Amino acid sequence: MEAPLLLLKKEEDRGRVGAVARFVGELKEEGSRLGYVAGPLVAVTASQYLVQVISSMMVGHLGELALSSSAIATSLTAVTGFSLLLGMSSGLETLCGQAYGAKQYKKLGTHTYQAMLSLILVCFPISLAWAYMGKILTFIGQDPLISLEAGKYAVWLIPGLFAYAISQPMIKFLQSQSLILPMLICSILTLCLHIPLCWVLVFKSGLENVGAALSISISYWLNVLLLGFYIKYSKSCEETHAPISKEAFRGIKKFLRLAVPSAVMICLEWWSFELLILLSGLLPNPKLETSVLSICLTSIACLYTIPYGIGAAASTRVSNELGAGNPEGAQLAVQIVMFITVTEAIVVSSTLFALRKVIGYAYSNEKEVIDYVMEMLPLVCISVIMDSLQGVLSGIARGCGWQHIGAYVNLGAFYLFGIPQLCKQSSSAL
Repeated sequence: MEAPLLLLKKEEDRGRVGAVARFVGELKEEGSRLGYVAGPLVAVTASQYLVQVISSMMVGHLGELALSSSAIATSLTAVTGFSLLLGMSSGLETLCGQAYGAKQYKKLGTHTYQAMLSLILVCFPISLAWAYMGKILTFIGQDPLISLEAGKYAVWLIPGLFAYAISQPMIKFLQSQSLILPMLICSILTLCLHIPLCWVLVFKSGLENVGAALSISISYWLNVLLLGFYIKYSKSCEETHAPISKEAFRGIKKFLRLAVPSAVMICLEWWSFELLILLSGLLPNPKLETSVLSICLTSIACLYTIPYGIGAAASTRVSNELGAGNPEGAQLAVQIVMFITVTEAIVVSSTLFALRKVIGYAYSNEKEVIDYVMEMLPLVCISVIMDSLQGVLSGIARGCGWQHIGAYVNLGAFYLFGIPQLCKQSSSAL
């Protein structure tokens, strides 16, 4: 009797070892898939955002007025334009990702045209608001000099708004197919050309801070041309690059059903940060407060490109697996990406804290600004950790088509709890 029992036990042990080996193999395979998409996507997101960061850095060396006015303009254009377009285009992460997983390739092109058309139409009323931004800022009580310069900056960003409306659907189109390398090449090439262009327009042309806005618009259009050239002529997009048809116009309502909650989810978070900059303009020393807060939030937003890229990769993997009818694969992707996110948050926040004494020099030559930034950096580190978790969870929600849930969560966290606390503290400071 003992021999059969021993044999049975050995078979069970082999079964357990085999199950563990298969699970480890699945983890490695899914981890490599996520890494293949997430690594380049982080670089793509960072490269795109650095176009604005580098412009802010160069403007910051023109003085406090130039930095504070460009900070206000960047804040308002982000709130009223860029965040809205990015949020709406994120609806494609669900539509294109799941269509690609289900091998409905022609739908990717159709959905992308729907997004482009919708976003371009949205740009027209936004452009009108930007044209009067200087007067709007003065009306709500901002410093007149800051408002005037901010208004000029916003006007020269209008061409970049239309470029952004075209480039973001292109990026989601390629992302859903895991065609990351062409996006990476286009983004890095655009950034490399933007640096000398911005330097010439800011310091050599006499345009100063207006030159920074113009350089952003030119760089955004360059990115559109590079992406469009690849999509049109690459063999990788032959199956998914559908011609414009009536179906693209008929399906706009379907796109908007996901685009609107996607925009709400992303904009509610983005707007809460930009509101901090606007409120800082009402404090006793608006130039200093606005400049320092702009530096801190720009650093947070720049570092947020890492979890946003990881979240975009998670959205791609989750939507592809769900589209293919494989929820277990989507669950495995979520588990691995959360482990990666926690590790990333700890490493990045620790590095930022170690560099707290030198971060300010990248944005300004003013000792008062640099010292104030150093005091704020520990709080920034905490924010980086929380943003990392939130950014990746938002990506997972987009992959599942749960944008409406994310919108409710952000509404409660930022506007029912966070912003009221901020207003109380601002009132006490005044």
